Amino acid sequence: MANKNLVVLARRDHAEAMRVAAGLTIAGHGVRLIFMTGPVEETPENMEQAETLELCDIEPETTVRGEELPYMDSAALSLALLQADSVINL
Repeated sequence: MANKNLVVLARRDHAEAMRVAAGLTIAGHGVRLIFMTGPVEETPENMEQAETLELCDIEPETTVRGEELPYMDSAALSLALLQADSVINL
């Protein structure tokens, strides 16, 4: 199976999106994680999953202005979606 470029959109459940993104790297896929709809809450579960992202070399991005993560405007988001082999919406 060929490695794919995947985009995980974290819209409703940020912790689950982080888990899914990290899990997809096990198969060797390239993964981009994009947080949407609001800031990521600083819960113990989210903090644990953020550590997992670091281990997997996933650098999340966000469409939410004013966050510490790299900001992605609508044009950059559109390009990321067009370049992806698959998009996972969580």
